[in-house]
Amino acid sequence: MKLPTGPGTPVSARDAAARLDQATSACRTVQTLTAEIAVSGRAATRRLRGRLSAGLSAPATSPAAVRLEAVAPFGPPVFIFVATGNDATLFLPRDNRVLAHGRPDAVLEATSGVPLDAAGLLPMLTGCASVTAPAEVRGFGDRWNVVATPEGGLYLQRETATEPWRIVANERRAADGARWRAEFSEFRDGLPSSIRVTSLDEDGGVRQAFDVRLVLSQVDLNTPLDAAVFTIQVPAEAVPITLDELRASGPLGRR
Repeated sequence: MKLPTGPGTPVSARDAAARLDQATSACRTVQTLTAEIAVSGRAATRRLRGRLSAGLSAPATSPAAVRLEAVAPFGPPVFIFVATGNDATLFLPRDNRVLAHGRPDAVLEATSGVPLDAAGLLPMLTGCASVTAPAEVRGFGDRWNVVATPEGGLYLQRETATEPWRIVANERRAADGARWRAEFSEFRDGLPSSIRVTSLDEDGGVRQAFDVRLVLSQVDLNTPLDAAVFTIQVPAEAVPITLDELRASGPLGRR
């Protein structure tokens, strides 16, 4: 995605707020999501390719909850990841190994090589952002606005002057300070079905840490998800695995 650069022209606070409101009108109402997610790309020295079955919940009055299963062509899943709030468990059925009660962001990063956290997964998969009062917004012609955020920039685009504004890219910063960007495309009913997640250098250029594409299908929104969805029945004989061991193996990756 070719994003605008340069100083641009200032956008009034009133116009900026109206455009952000329009760009997030579809995603703001999403409290639960289930989907099949095709994963491809690379992270560090590994190629990533697989399919996830996902269930996510983020109602306003409860902690965010996530369930991800790496579906295999046959047999049990490659892994099952569940998280509620700040507590996560990863079970590897084929190896009968488990990482219990870890930090969701640390477990997801060790599994995928991408600095994601459970609370941020639903907003990322729906192309959403919570910026409500931007300090600075710059316009680039009549099709692009760039919202300055503490983590980077939020990019709004519309196809024509009469089309609605959409968030097409969001720059973020991980807990360790590393920068990354999510790019959104192939919108359906105001929500993206294709998401590219790339690591950035300090100047905003793509660097080589990771470049991953997620393609969503069979999406179902706002269907109530029972608490049992976000639990795993781990066999008593499952062998513990550490974060370092998980990083070395990478369930989704092949060297």
